[in-house]
Amino acid sequence: MVLYQKIFRSKDIPLNISHFLDHFVMLIFAKAAFDSAVFFGIKYAEIILYGTLGLILFGAAAPVASILAERYSRRLMLCIFPLGVGCSSILAGLSQNLMQLGISLSLIGLFASIYHPVGIAMLMKNKENLGFRLGLNGVWGNMGVAAAPLITGLLIIMGNWRFAFVVPGIICLLFGFWLIYSKYNEEEFSQKVKSNIDFETFSDGWKVAMLALGFITVAGGFTFGALTFLIPRYFEVYLTQISENVAFTGLLAAGVYGIASFSQIVSGWVIDRRDYRGVLLFIGVGQIIFIYSASQTENFMLLFTIIFGMAFVFGQIPIGDAILSAYIPDKYRSQFLSIKFLLNLCIGAMILPITSILLTTGYELNFLFVILSSVPALVVLGAVILPVREIREIIKEP
Repeated sequence: MVLYQKIFRSKDIPLNISHFLDHFVMLIFAKAAFDSAVFFGIKYAEIILYGTLGLILFGAAAPVASILAERYSRRLMLCIFPLGVGCSSILAGLSQNLMQLGISLSLIGLFASIYHPVGIAMLMKNKENLGFRLGLNGVWGNMGVAAAPLITGLLIIMGNWRFAFVVPGIICLLFGFWLIYSKYNEEEFSQKVKSNIDFETFSDGWKVAMLALGFITVAGGFTFGALTFLIPRYFEVYLTQISENVAFTGLLAAGVYGIASFSQIVSGWVIDRRDYRGVLLFIGVGQIIFIYSASQTENFMLLFTIIFGMAFVFGQIPIGDAILSAYIPDKYRSQFLSIKFLLNLCIGAMILPITSILLTTGYELNFLFVILSSVPALVVLGAVILPVREIREIIKEP
């Protein structure tokens, strides 16, 4: 009953749904790219370049969203986000040429950039059970990651790649209208919480902690961006003995994301009670082992290794946000979050041009996974230099 109340009766629900939609809309193109390439008469390696600017803006526009949120209000920006991505997604589905598609995908990235610096800052304002709540919010986001290849694949089969953009766009618009008329307010916290926020200061060692967070963010951004974009196509290529059906491989990708995403709740629960360094070291080493293993396997063994690899990748997400919350006061948190997501998501966007270059020069997709397996070494480095600091938030049951 307590767990049910935490998950389904939480005031974080609008933020969690927003996180789901944010990642879902950003990954429609990952599954629809091949079919849209066929429609426009070009190769997969060529069309994915049209999504690059959108992925870059997903991170690069985060500081702008943060500035606007601080100048006006976080709630206003949170309402603008689903309306913007909804209209942009519909425009993508109505595109008549590649230029229109590229512009629409860029607009999706621009409006999607609002959520992370705004929504996560709103979530962090209340530190009660923060690790668990960050982990739960991350699960919602990654359920969006999981749902994207599955639902997009089904919509393509039911209609076409245009249908896959238009239907989610309409859903985002409906959610945006609901959010406008909802009573959600980030200030609905106890007086004690508000007083604690007023007296927050930078914690000792925050500069070194932010350097460590920089290493963790670069590694996490590239690895997360690469795996979430590539796995649907990777399964189409390397699961041939299981299925070549676009909907079924989408279902398998969704299953991997869905199962692995629950590692965020586990890591969030753990960091409410333990220091960060040991957990990060474990996660960094796990990523190296399982991502490399995924590059060397196919079919059922690939499914096994990629589930564990994604679990370690997802498990890292709430730790970075918790580190920032522990060292940076609320007054400056949105600005630091915007820089974090600028770095994280722009680095993640680099996987598209890198993939295009490697594929057009003759390399296979599994070679990309070999490269990816070396990136988590930065997570290990970040864990080593992170100041020793046990975070022991008071966990209050409702």
